[in-house]
Amino acid sequence: MTAVAVTVTVLLAVAGGLTLMRIIRGPSILDRAVATDVLLAIIVAAIATEAAYSRDATALPVLVVLAVLGFVGSVSVARFAARRNTK
Repeated sequence: MTAVAVTVTVLLAVAGGLTLMRIIRGPSILDRAVATDVLLAIIVAAIATEAAYSRDATALPVLVVLAVLGFVGSVSVARFAARRNTK
């Protein structure tokens, strides 16, 4: 079980690092917004992995709040981009 936890941690860390590079280097604001949403999904996955590994359900409300925050943020960016492209 420890090898799986280490593997998942390394994969999430690499994904987070690559996503941060996309946020920094993104050629457009939409690329940065998508990368920010992906980073939030990686954070949710990391918290969920830790909660599953420790068998502790106290992190579930945090996961729900972060998931709703990611959804609202994605919808807001999409509406902004759609409105910006029509003008």
